[in-house]
Amino acid sequence: MKTITTTEALADYCARAAEFPYVTVDTEFLRERTYYSKLCLVQLAVPGENDAEDTALVDPLAEGLSLDPLYELFRNQDVVKVFHAARQDLEIFYVDAGLIPTPLFDTQVAAMVCGHGDQVGYETLVRKVARASIDKSSRFTDWSRRPLTDAQKKYAVGDVTHLRQVYEALAAELEQTGRGAWVEEELAVLLDPATYRVEPGEAWHRIKTRTNSGRFLAIVQELARFREGYAQSRDVPRSRVYKDDALLELASTKPANMTDLSRSRLLLREARRGEIAEGILAAVKAGLEMPTADLPKMPATGREKLQVNPALADLLRVLLKARSEDKRVAQRLIASAADLDLLAAGERDVPALKGWRAEVFGQDAIRLCEGKLALAAKGQSVRVIEV
Repeated sequence: MKTITTTEALADYCARAAEFPYVTVDTEFLRERTYYSKLCLVQLAVPGENDAEDTALVDPLAEGLSLDPLYELFRNQDVVKVFHAARQDLEIFYVDAGLIPTPLFDTQVAAMVCGHGDQVGYETLVRKVARASIDKSSRFTDWSRRPLTDAQKKYAVGDVTHLRQVYEALAAELEQTGRGAWVEEELAVLLDPATYRVEPGEAWHRIKTRTNSGRFLAIVQELARFREGYAQSRDVPRSRVYKDDALLELASTKPANMTDLSRSRLLLREARRGEIAEGILAAVKAGLEMPTADLPKMPATGREKLQVNPALADLLRVLLKARSEDKRVAQRLIASAADLDLLAAGERDVPALKGWRAEVFGQDAIRLCEGKLALAAKGQSVRVIEV
């Protein structure tokens, strides 16, 4: 393998990689002490059997190294960029350079479409497709420390060398089954820049609370907005500003001054003074003063808010399992538990009724709901019967 620590060496490798139909990509990063992931290593491999030339470990921490040649390769439309479980990797590149590598292929998505299981792991795929094993002992090491150990390098390069065989096998399977368009449909979310943007004003949706009071939620919204913006601007974890339980405590106690803040049981000491404290007080004030017409509401989701027919929901689950096994597609890729509840409540604006999902499951699901299909057990399988 090549260890790349200069922009010139990276440019040379990327120029060579541009001559191949695809390049496999993986990253190693840290996020424990920052808001944004800290990129520590980029692994690359092109097709071939000469790993000394075909694989590369790019050190983004090397002094003076620019990733611009890599980003130029990522923009090259003649080279497919192959990842496994790409979301976090793509987020790193989007935050750093404002780009999403295209054309994109995610072997985890493809494996689900090809019926290899729900969110199948890389190690499982390598064992199943490449007949190889991976040494995971270096998985949770500190990738920011230099020099990297031989064990770390071996682990890192294994993430892209075996990925070549996995990609080629899955691409052939998709070609044979005609499901390439299904994968493209699933990749739309990964290719959407909005997937990687966290708007401070929307951060409150991640806070778990059972309180439906509009005024309480307004304070939660403003506290979450301030925390998200502060964490982003300082590149620190949200929990370093204040944790969710402290946020909910603040929304309940509604502190009006520094003395009130000092009585908090859950707020970190450094958050009781200075800029964070001032931001908290301003956020609480903004929530209290929010016009009644603008008060937020909890999304009207959840089974208890739907008139779900539980027996029908159970039948839909059986149908989903049967169709998943018959078509060899991961269940969770076809329909979620929420989709089934919506269908059982009479809703029809459901993802499971659109695109390829309608063909695999959705059309039969509607007919089952309308009493036009029945299910019957036969041995260890389930039969779908026309009524």
